[in-house]
Amino acid sequence: MEIKRIGTQPSGKGPSEYFTGTVRIDPLFGAPSPARAAGASVTFEPGARTAWHTHPLGQTLIVTAGCGRVQRWGGPIEEIRPGDVVWFPPGEKHWHGASPSTAMTHIAIQEQLDGKAVDWLEKVADDQYNAQPH
Repeated sequence: MEIKRIGTQPSGKGPSEYFTGTVRIDPLFGAPSPARAAGASVTFEPGARTAWHTHPLGQTLIVTAGCGRVQRWGGPIEEIRPGDVVWFPPGEKHWHGASPSTAMTHIAIQEQLDGKAVDWLEKVADDQYNAQPH
């Protein structure tokens, strides 16, 4: 058994090559072998978002605070709120982040395949992000 005590894992800043705007990542749990799942609490300030990306084994988001946006490639922007759970299937190109005026926090859970949990792609353009949500 292992207990991760609050405050024992440092917060990190979302790297600018993968995120637009101010993003804080708080690690929750890793994937000690043979487990593959890892999770983090991610807070996006208003207007902040991920770049387009995929996950080899999919990703689950659990919204815990604020109001955010998600979009899969070719689909409409969807608004997300606390209590919403979002599943992106393996290989589905997508992004997620805050709304333009409200911060959003979610717990992100994904599994690693051969040590890799994400494939980062191009950034979400402002005109893509600013389209009206569905």
